[in-house]
Amino acid sequence: MIPHSHYWYLLSGGRQESRLRRTTSKLCGLQSWKRRVPITIWLPGYCFEYLVRDLIAGITVGLTSIPQGIAYAMVAGLPPQVGLYSSIFPGLMYAIFGSCKDVTVGPTAILAALLAKYVAKSEDFAYLASFLTGLVIFLLGVLQLGFLLDFISKPVISGFTTAAALQISAAQLKSLFRVAGSSGNTFISALINFFKNIGTVQLWDTVLGVATIISLFLIKRSTITAPEGSSKCRSLTSATWLYIVRARNALVVFVGSILAYVLFLYGKTPFKLTGTIHGGLPRFGLPPFSTTVNNVTLGFDGMLAELGPEGLVMPLVAILESIAIAKAFAGNRAVDATQEMLALGLSNAFASLAQSMPATGSFTRTALNHASGVVTPAGSFFKACLVLLSVTLLAEAFYFIPRATLAGIIMVAMISIIELSIVKRLWQNSKAELCVWLLTVVLGACVGLEYGIAGGVAADALRALFTAARPHLHTECVKLGNQDCIIITFTGTLSYASAEHVAHTVRSLVQIRSLVFVFDGRQLRACDFGVAENLTTVILDLEKNKHSVLLWNFDVKIRKLFEDISQDMSHKFVSGPSLEDLVLGLQSARQDSSISIPT
Repeated sequence: MIPHSHYWYLLSGGRQESRLRRTTSKLCGLQSWKRRVPITIWLPGYCFEYLVRDLIAGITVGLTSIPQGIAYAMVAGLPPQVGLYSSIFPGLMYAIFGSCKDVTVGPTAILAALLAKYVAKSEDFAYLASFLTGLVIFLLGVLQLGFLLDFISKPVISGFTTAAALQISAAQLKSLFRVAGSSGNTFISALINFFKNIGTVQLWDTVLGVATIISLFLIKRSTITAPEGSSKCRSLTSATWLYIVRARNALVVFVGSILAYVLFLYGKTPFKLTGTIHGGLPRFGLPPFSTTVNNVTLGFDGMLAELGPEGLVMPLVAILESIAIAKAFAGNRAVDATQEMLALGLSNAFASLAQSMPATGSFTRTALNHASGVVTPAGSFFKACLVLLSVTLLAEAFYFIPRATLAGIIMVAMISIIELSIVKRLWQNSKAELCVWLLTVVLGACVGLEYGIAGGVAADALRALFTAARPHLHTECVKLGNQDCIIITFTGTLSYASAEHVAHTVRSLVQIRSLVFVFDGRQLRACDFGVAENLTTVILDLEKNKHSVLLWNFDVKIRKLFEDISQDMSHKFVSGPSLEDLVLGLQSARQDSSISIPT
């Protein structure tokens, strides 16, 4: 028999202590730590077959990462080598801490566009932004606050991506056509500057840039099939062409560079070239916590002030991009969002020590990684090694890359991420969400990307508040027996903001003749005190005006709330599968009560 004192210990403290012990064991156990360092899970089972497949995927993605890294660094206004560093060091960290085999981390066009206005003041902002972005993302992962991303809806994400693609594409018009003037900080300003300086268009850069775009589209859409039973030569040709399609960015850069080099040998330089890339390893050390802007020295607090609240958009966008991509390629596997945030945070924080700009998952390179048959995150390691070799041994070869070619690559990449199909779906199903999408696009394109996402989130919040304040109450007029009834169905949650709306809606249904009001609570999950109080007043008024009221199949907790407000409500709650029987029973009871007993 359990002693009395021990019995109460078990009831009061034993359960809490057991739960604490289980939680502590879960957090401090070996498996938990292995989950936070995924390389310890997949590396012991690594084999030669995995090595070959990861190596092929790493080389394929690396050939795309090199031109894109240079291009995105130029979008941000940074030296080209910074884009390459940002493909190396985040990739090495993600190979250790990343949990999704397909994701490849590096610079992206959207982050580069967000960073550009700060880099225009000082290059040091890029490295500090990488450090702060990593720190914020890591803290969000440690505190498991990934659920905050759930408040950013699909229309806001799609609108922001579309606005970013438009802005980045418009900014490339300067390099594509080699016009004078600024490239602009927004889509509208970039277009204005382009048309203002359109008279300075250079023919050969234009020809090369347009040819690059056409070539990329043609290569992407062309296929060489090898049906079952085809010759060995045709099968080999089909496989080779598949790799050419996947490495098309590197291919057009190679062709453009060869063309520029040959013309240079003949004393002609018709294209604007990338120029000198300072190869070798970066300068390792802490990111700059002070800088000089317009001959004024800014300390750490001054740099934070320059970044401002808009600077928080960068870690937010980085998380959104990376986790969305991880989920897209995870298939039926669950994505550990917390681990992805920890990995992305560490990738950015440590990469900032090696002159890197903010990095996140890239949809284009991740899709290529997946298509190349990557097996483990080691693919990121091999990709980083290839880029490292290129920046240390082949830096001089990058001198002849035409800027128009890089601009063409960026514009094609941006076209692929513009999602216009969502407009038709939203128009057919949710015009309110379509307005949110349009607001995000317009603000992002006209004012700035950070204002676009902020405006979209604010509009979504207002839409949610309006929905809470004006919930849809389904009403139906039916005749049960010979009794006219109005059935009002409550669904979801009735928040305090809807108190007046619910009361007004019920009062508007009152008619001259006697009715039975049935409030259907089968789908009601919660009800705030203010709504219950207003509804109680309305119900009591209905009874005073000779109407009958039934509260049908309400949850016990909600029923208690109404009874606490007024004891007169207790006899109005009914339960049962058949509403008709309840109404007829109510009618019969009313008739019985109206019969006078003779004395």
